[in-house]
Amino acid sequence: MRWLLTTVLFSTLFQAPLDPGLHNTTLEVEGVGTVTYGIYIPRDYDPAEPRPLVLALHPGGSRGPYYGTQFLRGVVGPALQDWGAIIVAPDAPDRRWANETSERGVLALLDDVIDRYAIDTERILVTGFSLGGRGTWYMASRHPDLFAAAIPMAARSNSDDAALVGDMPVFIIHARDDEVVPFGPAEQLAREMKDRGQTVSFMALEGVGHFQMGAPPLQEAGEWVLERWAER
Repeated sequence: MRWLLTTVLFSTLFQAPLDPGLHNTTLEVEGVGTVTYGIYIPRDYDPAEPRPLVLALHPGGSRGPYYGTQFLRGVVGPALQDWGAIIVAPDAPDRRWANETSERGVLALLDDVIDRYAIDTERILVTGFSLGGRGTWYMASRHPDLFAAAIPMAARSNSDDAALVGDMPVFIIHARDDEVVPFGPAEQLAREMKDRGQTVSFMALEGVGHFQMGAPPLQEAGEWVLERWAER
């Protein structure tokens, strides 16, 4: 199935699946340009066994190539490596995630990965930190038919986005002492979602600031997502 919007077209030469491991590579997307990204293929990957797919959206900061790979290697990979998932971590095509250019690039990339690898399309997660957390809300709310769960971390909250994800499992992670993105709105949003009967969990991190969150909270959130998927 194609997940691209009807107005999104991409062109690329055929690429065979990569060997297991972590790779830096690119995809040419019409109207967007070159999308640089990191992709992790599990060591035990078998094309006969569809795997979960994780989209990892990096925070703000470095604008060098393969910044997404750094986020994959340092946070998302260690947290979710036991999933046996394919993890893809692009660089934001247009400096931010929450815009149509980056959206087109991400959708084209996911479409390409789904074409080339055995992906369980009922288990696609989007997660991101800070700038990437905002992108997580943006992508999940605009494509609830594609993503089966979302884990926004240290993200600016948006009530409209939260309403649009419907019953998608969402695990929100935020540090109580976050000095960049206020804690209160995220906590309030989780309450609103719970009151609406949405599938949501909220983790308040204690004793850390915005830049001190590592892999363990995401690992716990990932376990919660797996439990929700198992209940379906």
